[in-house]
Amino acid sequence: MPTTKGWAALGIGMALPILWLAFGEHVMLAVATFLVLAVGIGVVSVRSARPNVGIQRTVTPLQVHDGDRAIVVVGLVAGKPIHSATIVDEVHGLGTARFVASRIQANQRVEARYEVLCHPRGVYRIGPATVIVEDPFGLAQSVGSAKSVDRLVVFPAVEDLNGLPGGRGLDPSADTTRASFTQAGGEDFYNLREYQLGDDLRRVHWPSSAKRDELMIRQLEAHWQSRALVLFDARASVYASENAFEHAVSGAASAVRHLFRSGYRPTVWVGGASSVGVGSHDGYRRAMEELAVVSSRESIDLLRVVSQRKRGEGIGGVLVMMTGTPDDGAVQAFRTLDHNFDRKIIMSVGPDDASSLIGLARGGMITVGARPGEPWSAAWQSAMERSWSTATAG
Repeated sequence: MPTTKGWAALGIGMALPILWLAFGEHVMLAVATFLVLAVGIGVVSVRSARPNVGIQRTVTPLQVHDGDRAIVVVGLVAGKPIHSATIVDEVHGLGTARFVASRIQANQRVEARYEVLCHPRGVYRIGPATVIVEDPFGLAQSVGSAKSVDRLVVFPAVEDLNGLPGGRGLDPSADTTRASFTQAGGEDFYNLREYQLGDDLRRVHWPSSAKRDELMIRQLEAHWQSRALVLFDARASVYASENAFEHAVSGAASAVRHLFRSGYRPTVWVGGASSVGVGSHDGYRRAMEELAVVSSRESIDLLRVVSQRKRGEGIGGVLVMMTGTPDDGAVQAFRTLDHNFDRKIIMSVGPDDASSLIGLARGGMITVGARPGEPWSAAWQSAMERSWSTATAG
């Protein structure tokens, strides 16, 4: 089809014959004929050269966090020769890359690469890429589209946290600040619970699933110190600003990564109908993707959700709750799970002198506070050191 330049040439070509009739200048008729023929020949030539291409796309690194840069490599293979082509690849919401190839041979692989600044967190669609072929004068073009579409998941920004809360491990008489690195779960049957996203399907208890008409998982006995639960308070009312909410997301993601790397098997809840068990790298990716797309919500019955979670949790391990300025709802929800966990951590982006936060600290909870712009790593390490002192003294 004609380009913008081609339509302009056709318009001029249609107007010049009228001027020729008015003034009798044969040059005008010749120019009009040339323009119309040029556009027509261009349309025919690009239509015969309609691009037939295949696209393969790779994104590195595989795990990208907010603020990182990713490299996208686009590999193109043409089914027939293309004399001049423009390749356009779009990361929807982040930008568009445009490349020009002077000549592509049939079945020749051509690669182009571009860099993407991954900000903000979220899930983005890459492609489909389009290949535009134009005639030498730029009067007509033909567009082909490769159906290859990829996803770019931008995880929240994370910090390297140092230290784990002091608490009892497998031996209740001994203190430990390390998780048990033995495989969580054993051969002994423990109980049944509803399926959670990320669970190993090999542990589905099919007779109970058929009876209840929903997937039920065989919960095997897990070590105390390997359990962890990360609750993210997504209520908009507890956050002073959007920056505070984003800082909370970053803190929760940092805690999940730190616990998983330290040998824990955390369960992550971000406000949805289900939670994600992080017992494998696939579960970790799912949990981080949940945090990548979480947004603040106006109404969440936090206490009801926590009460439901309590019935499915065992005793021991670590509880981490991320919130803004703790209100009565957050405090009640946190204390509902108090007796289920050996160590309790509340992470807050609210003011350090909040009365509710001080009250939780006096009650033996580990409080980690970092306002927007302040690093979580320093606040986390300071809180862990205080917990070690408390555990030793107790």
